[in-house]
Amino acid sequence: MGFLDNSGDIILDAVLTDHGRKVLAKGDGSFQITKFALADEEIDYSLYNKTHPSGSAYYDLEILQTPILEAFTDNAASMKTQLQTYTNLELLFLPVLRLNQTSRQNQMAADGTFYCAVNTETEDNDGSSTTKSGVGRGSDGVERQGFIFGQTLIGTIIKIDEGLDTTEISPKRKLDDSLRENSYIVQIDNRLGLLVDTSGKSATPDYIDDDNIAYYTIDLGDAYVKLITDDTNSPSQVIQGPRGTSVEFRIQSSMDLNTSNYLFNQLGATVSLDNRGGTKTTCYYIDTNIRVSGIKTGVSINVPLRYVRI
Repeated sequence: MGFLDNSGDIILDAVLTDHGRKVLAKGDGSFQITKFALADEEIDYSLYNKTHPSGSAYYDLEILQTPILEAFTDNAASMKTQLQTYTNLELLFLPVLRLNQTSRQNQMAADGTFYCAVNTETEDNDGSSTTKSGVGRGSDGVERQGFIFGQTLIGTIIKIDEGLDTTEISPKRKLDDSLRENSYIVQIDNRLGLLVDTSGKSATPDYIDDDNIAYYTIDLGDAYVKLITDDTNSPSQVIQGPRGTSVEFRIQSSMDLNTSNYLFNQLGATVSLDNRGGTKTTCYYIDTNIRVSGIKTGVSINVPLRYVRI
């Protein structure tokens, strides 16, 4: 991997994704480019200089000459901020995704991440009245803030709201259909966890790539995506302007994490956490992110998640 020299002519460097290369390798004529993506990961638009002493031809020169990475195929590392095209040229605001933590059931832990207790022993010692090393509940027996019970599928719900987060437009105004997300893609490391709805029903991934990232498509009307109908300034809302849809889900721990320390030893470390007995328990942990992206506008958010096991 290297940087492209943009000091002279602009260079177009395009590559096939891993999936595209796989289809091309079949050699059966099925390969056909139907989609492509553009991104501006390395660009700093604050370099645009309207006061350049050499005139308007030099306003954006520093931007055009910014060294950029050569194209590479690893979907887990490339094009996090994809460029979008909108037919409405009068848009003043674009939608965002925000974590909704206005309810305790949707809040992260105090250290700024969600936790997934991967088995019942880690959750609460499977309800034992004598052994109290589990970290999913406090000494009062209440589920700890920010903890998802990855085996019994209760506890915290991850909630994400979409809309125009501005006070310049009233939330009573309907969000333009071209900006309202009706479908989302959720990306999860398939070695670690699975997507489930708030009732505990698991989803089926569209596919799992060569980096073990599972891609799920969730749609308006199913158990994951709902319209935001509240158009007031309610404290339960995190989007200040027109609102679109809301996504809710939990994470189920994978069989590997549920039954073995192997991946924790390979990918993680240990941490001391409060347990339900009022003391501390040393737990294995693995840190990861869940990525949620809107299909229509490409708006996305990364949700931090820590899997823990005693």
